[in-house]
Amino acid sequence: MDFNYSPEQEAYRMQVRAWLEANQPAPLTLTERERISEDLLWERNKKWHKKLYEGGWVGLNWPKEYGGRGATFIEQVIFQQELGRLGLPMGINVLGIIMTGPALMQWGSEDQKRRYLKPILAADEIWCEGMSEPGAGSDLAAIDTRAQLEGDYFIVNGQKVWTTHAHRSDFCQLFVRTDTNVPKHKGLSCLLVDMKAPGVTNKPLKQITGDAEFNEIFFEDVRVPKDNLLGPLNAGWQVLVSTLMHERFGISETIGGTEVILAQLVELAKVIPLDGHSVGDDDEIRQQFAQFAIEVTAKKYNGLRGLTKRLKGQQPGAESSIGKLVSTELSQRMTKFAMRLLGPYATLERRSLFAPDGDWMRRTLACESLTIAGGTSSVQKNMIGERILQLPKG
Repeated sequence: MDFNYSPEQEAYRMQVRAWLEANQPAPLTLTERERISEDLLWERNKKWHKKLYEGGWVGLNWPKEYGGRGATFIEQVIFQQELGRLGLPMGINVLGIIMTGPALMQWGSEDQKRRYLKPILAADEIWCEGMSEPGAGSDLAAIDTRAQLEGDYFIVNGQKVWTTHAHRSDFCQLFVRTDTNVPKHKGLSCLLVDMKAPGVTNKPLKQITGDAEFNEIFFEDVRVPKDNLLGPLNAGWQVLVSTLMHERFGISETIGGTEVILAQLVELAKVIPLDGHSVGDDDEIRQQFAQFAIEVTAKKYNGLRGLTKRLKGQQPGAESSIGKLVSTELSQRMTKFAMRLLGPYATLERRSLFAPDGDWMRRTLACESLTIAGGTSSVQKNMIGERILQLPKG
């Protein structure tokens, strides 16, 4: 197998790189990072999303009739790699683009596709995912939010939790129970819900970082038009699984996130002093970097399996759980290793000369969340064991 990019693909990479470097937002100063509010950061990222959209870089591989460029999947991957190289965000409607959009293209009616897909790309309508519930945890088959069909409307009652950006969202891809008399996997449905509909109450949850990107949502007699059913009635489990596969493929990122963290760690080690030299000269530290490099490379080449499948026009499958599990746990270990390198400087790091752009303390506090989002690490291990290794269920 040839792991190298073709000359045409490398020329495309240079085109992407030139555009991003010429149009990227000016980096925040240290003072701005300390003072900027969550609302101002959202507006900053919204402007960046609009610039990406106007430049034709959002939804590159989406069909042209839905607002994309119809680019190849490998071109999308190259673009993601260049975003990661510069440490730039994808924009503000990430869940809509990597989850709801693909689910609509796979399961939606033509009317639903025409109505929702272009506003998703343009970030004119922000989307969130209504999956986790207080009583279900990672067992999404145990969803208990109910939707009763009455005439032309579903009447929805229940609660969701840990819903990312729900307080900023216009719509929710909501998974509900529509039949209580069948096995739990078979009684679910997916609804497209207006977050401003009467009966929807949203409450942000403040995290240890001080941010409040997660939320809990309450639904009380919310009326959802039956035309907003995504996929067949009571086939919501299939819609949910395919939606999660797209999310896990996005989180597992063949875009190079772990490679970026490793490069940042190496630079950090060069400037932290240890007994008259840098910590990067310590044999134990260098061995740990070598181990990280081995794991990053293994993850990269394993990710090419999923990439090859996508290039053949197939949907992501259970193999995306491998990438998701390895990427999130490896990122977590490397981020925590940065705190070990910083030692007593860790709590003062924002004002430190040592990697002032790192913000490693905040990143360490936040890194736990990705081992939960998109299915916990335990869930991913079960998926790998049962669906890839064909191990018997415990």
